[in-house]
Amino acid sequence: MRFSLKHIPEQSKLLLLSLMVGVLSGCAAVVLDWSIHTVKRLLNQGFHGSYDWQYLALPGIGMLISLLLVRYVIRDNIGHGVTKALLAVSRNDSKIKPHNTWSSMLTSSITIGFGGSVGAEAPIVYTGAAIGSNLGRIFGLSYRNITLLLGCGAAGAVAGIFKAPLAGVLFTLEILLFNVSMSSLLPLLISTISATVVSYIFRGQTPVFACTLTPFSMANIPFYIILGVVGGFGSLYFMRTTLHLEDRIGKIANPYLRWGVCALALGMLIFLFPPLYGEGYESLGALLNGQDLALEGRSVLSFLLDWRWGVPLFFALIFFLKVLAMTATNAGGGVGGTFGPTLFAGAILGFVVARSLNLAGAGVPEQNFVLVGMAALMAGVMQAPMTAIFLIAEISGGYELLIPLILTATVAFGTVRIFEKYSIYTKRIAQSGDLLTHDSDQAVLTLMRVDALIRDKYPRVQIDATLREVVSIVSQTDAAVMAVLDSRGRFQGMVDLTTARKVLLDPSKYDTWHVYNIMESAPDYIHAGEKMDSVMSKFDRTGAWRLPVIDEDRRYLGFISKSRLLTAYRDELKEIASED
Repeated sequence: MRFSLKHIPEQSKLLLLSLMVGVLSGCAAVVLDWSIHTVKRLLNQGFHGSYDWQYLALPGIGMLISLLLVRYVIRDNIGHGVTKALLAVSRNDSKIKPHNTWSSMLTSSITIGFGGSVGAEAPIVYTGAAIGSNLGRIFGLSYRNITLLLGCGAAGAVAGIFKAPLAGVLFTLEILLFNVSMSSLLPLLISTISATVVSYIFRGQTPVFACTLTPFSMANIPFYIILGVVGGFGSLYFMRTTLHLEDRIGKIANPYLRWGVCALALGMLIFLFPPLYGEGYESLGALLNGQDLALEGRSVLSFLLDWRWGVPLFFALIFFLKVLAMTATNAGGGVGGTFGPTLFAGAILGFVVARSLNLAGAGVPEQNFVLVGMAALMAGVMQAPMTAIFLIAEISGGYELLIPLILTATVAFGTVRIFEKYSIYTKRIAQSGDLLTHDSDQAVLTLMRVDALIRDKYPRVQIDATLREVVSIVSQTDAAVMAVLDSRGRFQGMVDLTTARKVLLDPSKYDTWHVYNIMESAPDYIHAGEKMDSVMSKFDRTGAWRLPVIDEDRRYLGFISKSRLLTAYRDELKEIASED
């Protein structure tokens, strides 16, 4: 097939590959969904009793199996799939390792099937992105089109797992790809619609969260605004607590001790609050249809449900503890994402707000608030309001609630942006300086690499060399500067041959003067691996035409010139802005 596509124009090749990526991503979503439910069914069919004692052990066993697979078979960090896809675009030329086309699916199906309190969406997004990235590389596409195929794979994965083609496109536009032209929409649409069709064939056309809803009432607008504000602060709690807990648990160096602590914590949390088991979508479906969760005899805390205010209290605890359960699963060796837990926590928060309002006499439709709460938390945690609005509408068939979905998602997004600039996916990337944004200038700087700009054509001279040696070197080069080094190759300064011309033309100084008599200090230094916006700042501040690059031991690596920097900037900007 590679041979048959060899002479096809790249744009036509891209369209064919986007169809292939969509079909494969849709198949991957179907396989992952089937695997999770199969593992869960096989494990749970033999358990019967008054309390779900298996919850104490099964999630930890699943985490351990995933930990061993990752540690000894896969031998790579595959957690946080959406963040990894973002990093691949910004730091690794959109290259994702081939094993990611299956490794995230395998480990996440075990983690979630055994009851790990995470979602399957981030692993399937990473799988789809890996499919797109590797197909693009196999068929020799440019960086820009490999990146687009990566986005097609992620969009197809979202569309396939949720049966939501529009949400798949919006997810890629809002979260993954920083600069998409109108011509790029066609491959994305081809991928999402083909993935959705594959999902329809194998999983049916019923919405993922089919539910009974009450028609929208204008009188409830103030209550939806309240839900949006609560969702904004809930998103802030969700994000910051997750990142804080990951840092704290990550300080446990021994992976098996970390697994033991997390497995014990997760088992106890799920035993006390059974809705935290797995993705929690069964509980979510019950809430969306106004059904009781039938927790009597399944939780030692079910007595709280006999008290009218105990119901929102019980579910509020589930909301606050979902973050702990999710983080314990991932930190303990499990593989899963925050996408699913965000939807679950949003639904729980919507129910808590609605039930509290109703106990206060408001009379709001609880199913509607459960659904809209999912959009509120997703808009805040992922900072992707458009994706939140249309994903929730598509997965539930709840387009009649489009106005409250838009209103609540917008309020939640606006609330969280007051306190937090980045989403849960981009926070750590932004801190490292690798985040690509919709700002083309910043995107170009993020994509440029110091290592690719270094030129080592400049002659080197020892600091104690005589001028006679310098003249001998100068006669063999047309370079404007020389790098002055010590005996260990460490940079000491430079000789500007234009400034030193008069001295170099005076033969009487050839044997009495040394390099250290004529060298100059560099205005500043560039360090290997330094971020490009920092490099640009140094050029602006010093006004230098070229700056030396050194490693962590101060060893000289070469120079970067302003002309080289500006040429690379222009080429990169042309590449990402290309409409071809």
